[in-house]
Order: sequence, then C-alpha cells, then structure tokens
Amino acid sequence: MAEPKLRTRPQDASLAARFQATRALTEALAAPLSESDATIQSMEDASPAKWHLAHVTWFWETFLLRDHLDGYELHDEKWPFLFNSYYETEGERIARDSRGMLSRPTVGEILAWRHHVTEAMGPLLDREDLAPLIELGIAHEQQHQELLQTDIKHALFQNPLGPGMWDGTPVKAEARDRDWLEHPGGIALIGHGDNGFAFDCEGPRHRVLLEPFALADTLVTNAEWDAFVADGGYRDHSLWLSDGWCWVQDNGVAAPLYWRDDQHFTLQGWQARDPHAPVTHISYYEADAFAQWVGARLPTEFEWEAIARGQHAEQAPSHDPAGGNQLDEAGPVHPSGGAKGSSDLFGDCWQFTRSAYLPYPRFQPAEGAVGEYNGKFMSGQFVLKGASCATPRAHSRSSYRNFFYPHQRWQFTGLRLAKDI
Repeated sequence: MAEPKLRTRPQDASLAARFQATRALTEALAAPLSESDATIQSMEDASPAKWHLAHVTWFWETFLLRDHLDGYELHDEKWPFLFNSYYETEGERIARDSRGMLSRPTVGEILAWRHHVTEAMGPLLDREDLAPLIELGIAHEQQHQELLQTDIKHALFQNPLGPGMWDGTPVKAEARDRDWLEHPGGIALIGHGDNGFAFDCEGPRHRVLLEPFALADTLVTNAEWDAFVADGGYRDHSLWLSDGWCWVQDNGVAAPLYWRDDQHFTLQGWQARDPHAPVTHISYYEADAFAQWVGARLPTEFEWEAIARGQHAEQAPSHDPAGGNQLDEAGPVHPSGGAKGSSDLFGDCWQFTRSAYLPYPRFQPAEGAVGEYNGKFMSGQFVLKGASCATPRAHSRSSYRNFFYPHQRWQFTGLRLAKDI
C-alpha cells in the first residue's frame, strides 16, 4: 500500500483550494483501508476510519450547509445521530464506544455523501462572512486526518499479523548530541495574535513571567528510553507521580505503547526500533518519570512557546517552522528526528509539558455549538506543544495547544527536557 500521493502544502492557497485539498487528502489517507479496516474500533478513545470520514462531513453539512445554504436538505436525517461527536447543542448521539458497531452506512455510502457535501459547499466558499467558520472546518478536518492515522494504527496493532497501513521502511534518524537552549527569563508574550487562523484556546495573547530556564534542543530518543527501561525505571516508585504509579501497576506498563523486544509497531507494520529516533507513544506519567530519572523536568507550555518564538517577547511567532516530515509533505508518517543543527520543535512528536490545559486570562468561548470545540475540555488534561509526523503543517505554530489526559499514549507523543538555570 503506497503512501498517499496528495502530499502538497495548500496553506498558502485560496480558501477554496485549501478546502478541496483537505477533503481530498482525507480520502487519500483512508484509501488503502478495506471495509473491515475502516469499520473496526479498538478502544473507546479511538474511532473507526469511516466514522472520521463521516464526522468531518457532518460538521460541514451541519454548521455550513444546513445553516447557510438556502434550500439545502440533509443527506439523511438519521445520520446526525451517528456522526455527531460531542456537541450537546446538536442533540443526542450514539455512544462513543459504539461507533465500531456501525456496519452501515458503508464506506461507499459515506464517500458518496462526502462528494455530495464537497460539491454543495461551492457557493459558500467565496463568502467573506463565512470565511472564519470555513477556516475552522478545514482545521477540524485536518485534526481528524491525524486522528484517523493514530486510531487505525492502534487498531492494526491489535491484529497478530501486524499489518501496516503503508508500504516501505521509515527513514533512519541521525545521531545527535544534546545541547541546551537557554532563556534568561522575564516577561513573555504567550498566545496567538491576530495573524492568521488559530483555535480559540490559543488566545487571548497575554503576558507570563518566566524564570531563567533551558530547553533541550533534541527530543528524547529510543536509545535513552531503552536505558531508562534497563535501569528499572518502570519498577522504581520514587520516580512516579502517585496516580502514575497506580497506572503502571494496574495496567502492567513496562515500556512505551507499541514496543516489543527490539521492535516497535508503525504505520508500516513491525519495524526494528531506531535508537536515534524520538521515542513516541508515551503518556504524561511516563514522560514525567523519565524526566525525574534523568535529573531534569518537563517544560511549561510557556517556556516551550517562548523558545519556539525565538523571543524576545515582542517578536511575532513563526508560521513557517523549519524542518519536520509532516503529513502534507513528502515522506513517511513516522518520527525521524531533526537534522543536526535543528531543534526539531515541529514534525516528529507532540511534546508533553507540565502545564494543565486551562483557559488563558480573558478567554471566552464562541457562542453556539462551535463554542463547545475546546473550552469545555479544560479540566484534567495536560498541554502538548509542537506537532507530530501525522500533523498537517498548517497546525505547526508556537501557540498551538494540543491536550490529552495523563494516561493516554496512542498519539505520537514524546518529550523534550527542561531544567532551571
């Protein structure tokens, strides 16, 4: 199964072109999957691939076509119950852990619906009053492109045959020495400004006081994690948060997700583990324990963002981060580590911070159903920064705030160390 051929960077194109490219890439990502592949659900946190194909289409149909295109009729009045995710404003929906029971509609029926909705969107794409909502819809579908891959990876991992989604062997990473990027502290501007799209949780921009610190210029690697395992890191309670230690014991955790002996499971199936590649598929608990073991700590989201901006606080954030093998560029969907001399902030893995996912000062969610997008999840989760190899490049920005619960690790999650100076 070859990698998807649509590997372009449409973020600088017109809104209509980016909409079309996003819709096409989602379908290209799902194209190698069989009907059975696309239907299975391996756990409650994950969703079937065909549900992702349908849910993003439900989003367009519900928030754009239904509400803004005169005379538009829903493709099927029963389908919103199947493909609404968590929008209470939009009514009842199927239980999340039952999405894998939806043998109908078929993938073919969902693709036909997708094409119908994509075509119907045409008259709305040039309306300036709808541009912010269309931008949100594009970003929403791009998020599900990443989830489609991580969810099917978890599902294929359950198969004793170890099938991959793509052909080929991941590119080997270069060995790199670690250096430290020092920051003198002071007042830092945090959050997104007014230059381009951002999710509501990325703002408002505000000031944060930082103490002097240093951030590692490399991600923690598989070889370093092997040393942690060999040294008994998963057996030493003194390294772990109390909840983390309970999680390790209750679940028999002894290595990152997808590790087996000297191999790990990838979207290309089982592969030899590259010692120099960034470690991925770890939880917050594991990241924190490793940092304790090595005598460092996790950065705060504000420290990470300050380094990523290259600040001096008044500098604008970069919207064209260097490096990375991101989803909509050439290369396999697999973390490979940055080249020597780079800091690989974007494009390999989401990096845990020690910051709780909380609203910024003066944060106000949008009115209506779209206001449910982020704000109501600001409880019990931690912020991750950067972007992974499965993340579309348009989501690589210093203000971006991903978030997960501390036990979750089926995403391309890793860590970058920090220390006080």
